[in-house]
Amino acid sequence: MSDETSNERTVTWSELHEETRLVLHRSGVVENPAAEARWIVEEATGVSGSDFVDILRQPATVRGVAHLDAMVERRCGGEPIQYVLGVWSFRALDLMIDERVLIPRPETEVVAGLAIEELDRQRPNGGGTVVDLGTGSGAIGLSIAAERSASRVLLTDRSPEALAVARANLAGLGLAGSGVEIAEGSWFDAVPERFLGECDVLVSNPPYIRSVDELPTSVRDWEPHNALHSGIDGLDDLRIIVANARQWLRMSGALVLEMDSTQIQDVGEMASRAGFDVSVHQDLAGLDRAIVARPT
Repeated sequence: MSDETSNERTVTWSELHEETRLVLHRSGVVENPAAEARWIVEEATGVSGSDFVDILRQPATVRGVAHLDAMVERRCGGEPIQYVLGVWSFRALDLMIDERVLIPRPETEVVAGLAIEELDRQRPNGGGTVVDLGTGSGAIGLSIAAERSASRVLLTDRSPEALAVARANLAGLGLAGSGVEIAEGSWFDAVPERFLGECDVLVSNPPYIRSVDELPTSVRDWEPHNALHSGIDGLDDLRIIVANARQWLRMSGALVLEMDSTQIQDVGEMASRAGFDVSVHQDLAGLDRAIVARPT
């Protein structure tokens, strides 16, 4: 990429924006180089939204160019754009993320929405208790805390590295995060006994990829394996959650789980045998993606 120039000529952010687009296009690692070029320049300048057009006419700074060059190099090396930027939107939040946690995805936004609907069903006047099992970046649980600030939310994860990211995102929530707790441990081992029979919603996007499945390079080489794979059929962690969930829920409560569309029938049957009434919900692509299970 270009350096900030010389005395003879000043490089503008507009020129660097176009050069970034071309470099990304030639690298062959992006599907939408125009959008990614804008995101990278926004991050380098610290300017986004309606002010972005104005910044393009301004001369680039030495520090901004160095930051831009480093991001472009990482992206051309195959690193996911979300990690390159270090922040990614999830519902109403901008979450800090890196390779310690999974990249938040649109289908999980739907799962968070289902959890909020279940909380509202039980607590139309606000409040309630939610446990986000295997929280990763905190995407689901922190979205619930931000959108339903009167609720009490527990974030759990077995990875201390993931919880460090969740804590950073919690710090950015301000007053809306005052009802949020964080606990380390594997699934229900992390949940304090005082939550037994007191949870309105248990929600999780657990690992559900089969150990034999081939993954895209950007996922395989960058995202944390322990947050992706769950045994030969991808159901090991889902089995643990379903088998243990009922004792933690109120009788009016709900278990909300994300999974692959091919696992819906097996997990639904599993939940029915465990004493739940099950409904299936689709993601934005129209694929079966989640179940909501209520105790019967």
